Amino acid sequence: MINSVKAGAAKGIQTTAFLAKIVIPVYFVVTIIQHTAMIDIIAKLFSPIMSLFNLPGEAAIVLVLGNCLNIYAAIGAMSAIDLTVHQATTIALMLSFSHSLFMETAVVKMLGTSASKAVFTRLAMMVIAGVASGHIGGALL
Repeated sequence: MINSVKAGAAKGIQTTAFLAKIVIPVYFVVTIIQHTAMIDIIAKLFSPIMSLFNLPGEAAIVLVLGNCLNIYAAIGAMSAIDLTVHQATTIALMLSFSHSLFMETAVVKMLGTSASKAVFTRLAMMVIAGVASGHIGGALL
C-alpha cells in the first residue's frame, strides 16, 4: 500500500512538472502579448471568423495552440485570456474534436486511415460544435 502511494505521488509530481513546462510558458507569452499592440491586431484579424462561434478574436490564439500543439498549450492560453464561462466551454468543446492535429494525424496515418479525411472530419466537427455551442448554447445560458 505504501509503495503504491509513493509510486502514485512520484508519478503525480512527474506529470505536474511535465504539464507545468507547457502551461506556464504559454500563459506568460500570451499574457505578454496581451500587453502589446499584437493582441489588438490578432483580435481584429480573427474577429470575423471567431464571431461565427460567438468568441472574441483573441480566442484564435487558443484554437491555434490547441490544434497545432496540444490541449495543455490551449489551457495555458485560455487562462491568460479573459473569457466567459460560455466562451471557455465553447472552446473546450471545439478542441475536444480537433486538438493535437499534427500528432494525432500522424497516428491515424500509421493506422492506414486517410490523413486528409481525418483532418477534414475533425475540423468540420470542431466548426459544427463551435457554431452550435456559440449560438444555441449561448441562448440557453
